[in-house]
Amino acid sequence: MANYRRALIPGGTWSFKVNLLERHRNDWLLREIDRLRETVRRVFVRYPFHINAWVVLPDHLHCVCTLPPDDPDFSTYWRLIEGLLRCIAQDRRTSRCSQSARDARQSALALLETPDPR
Repeated sequence: MANYRRALIPGGTWSFKVNLLERHRNDWLLREIDRLRETVRRVFVRYPFHINAWVVLPDHLHCVCTLPPDDPDFSTYWRLIEGLLRCIAQDRRTSRCSQSARDARQSALALLETPDPR
């Protein structure tokens, strides 16, 4: 597993770009925009953050968001959003969900349902 150096800045503003694995002629993000919105809402209820800008294109998205003043952990937000979307994307593509996608989704759901440690 990669060991990235991250600046953990409480209340920091972060910019993200997320690409679909299969980008050529893939408009999945646009077709599933309602699911993307619902996923972000679900994460936001538990882990609020401010969306400064969000652009969704057919095959990738850009987001600039600001975390709460006491929270430096931006990776949790994206892990939850990606975990919830991963199984949806794979299910649409293959008509079944892989074990790793199910595990990522279950992990995200469990984290959203546990008491907040903060």
